[in-house]
Amino acid sequence: MRTVAEASLEFFPALQAVGSVRHGFIGRIAGIDVVTDRAEALARLDQVHRNFRQRLGFNGMTFATAEQVHGNGIAVIEESLQETRCFDGADGLVTNQSGVALGIYVADCCAVFIVDPVRRAIGLVHSGKKGTELRIVQSAIERMREKFGSIPRDLVVQLSPCIRPPHYEVDFASEIIRQARACGVEQVEDTGRCTACDLVSYYSYRAEKGRTGRMLALLGLN
Repeated sequence: MRTVAEASLEFFPALQAVGSVRHGFIGRIAGIDVVTDRAEALARLDQVHRNFRQRLGFNGMTFATAEQVHGNGIAVIEESLQETRCFDGADGLVTNQSGVALGIYVADCCAVFIVDPVRRAIGLVHSGKKGTELRIVQSAIERMREKFGSIPRDLVVQLSPCIRPPHYEVDFASEIIRQARACGVEQVEDTGRCTACDLVSYYSYRAEKGRTGRMLALLGLN
């Protein structure tokens, strides 16, 4: 029988095939009461998330997150960070620094992993209905091109589980895929899994009426 920790952790084959990165998607954690607001839910999940980061080998890296305001701001991390940092006004993070672990929290929105295995650069983006309308994934790809010389055809883009019709009125996952391909990305992968369909494995803001926890997407360069 799998343990709770194993049941709450996912890896994506397309990213596992890239030897230069480590990643993980931490789903619902059994036994923690998250029927509260976002800040308190994250506080209650914090120690478990820290344990997962250590288990996945991120403990030697500085943890970077975004404020996640449902915009299209991208924070560029071009040098090592000395301490954990949340970037104000940002919904996406890109870096070429191997000592930085990127983190994005989601509960129905999509965490979009972007990896450039050629120039050793990565991005992690929070894209829900609003962010997708603002083309945040396109913004992240453009920033990686500007700052790190990334070429879209070299990128691997992976979508996390997220809410989908009929549980949500907009299929923003399909639009994220369309936008990535329009940028010239050839390898775009999607789990196809719906967060609102599986409340054993995932948190769902819509299905749980806003009082729930958050999944944590993690991405870092080896």
